[in-house]
Amino acid sequence: MSEAFMAYPELRHPFEATQIHPEGSTTVLYQGKVISLAETGSGDGLLIDPEDLSRVNGFELKPEGACYKEMCIPMNDDLLIEQDGRQWFSLGAFADLLGQSYVVDTEAAVWSFAEIPFKRESMMVNAMAPDFEIKDRQGKVIRMTDLKGKKALIVTWSSW
Repeated sequence: MSEAFMAYPELRHPFEATQIHPEGSTTVLYQGKVISLAETGSGDGLLIDPEDLSRVNGFELKPEGACYKEMCIPMNDDLLIEQDGRQWFSLGAFADLLGQSYVVDTEAAVWSFAEIPFKRESMMVNAMAPDFEIKDRQGKVIRMTDLKGKKALIVTWSSW
């Protein structure tokens, strides 16, 4: 009988703490990206360097506000915070303002953000699934574009 093994067992031991990122840094998880922030401010919410905003979620700070493509959110005192002579951007307050869900493990310094609601609205408004392709059970490639003009029921499942 062969011995069972697990990939990366050091990351899966339920009783031992495992360091996720370098000491003193913070990790942000967003849309499949893992962003490591060397420096964050202290206090409520996640205070990040304004320069890191585009790296985290694609927004850029402009004179008119925090902008993503053609949409801009005006800045207010809850978003830009002065602390010890340095300016920080409150990512937690920004997520709250946008209705974006997030969870945080303060002990591990890991923040995980869901998709920003207004970024997914266009798909919901026109009821069109994004273009993608999959293989059926026989290995034939099926593309969403092949189903154009037809009604389709898409069922997904994942073990995780």
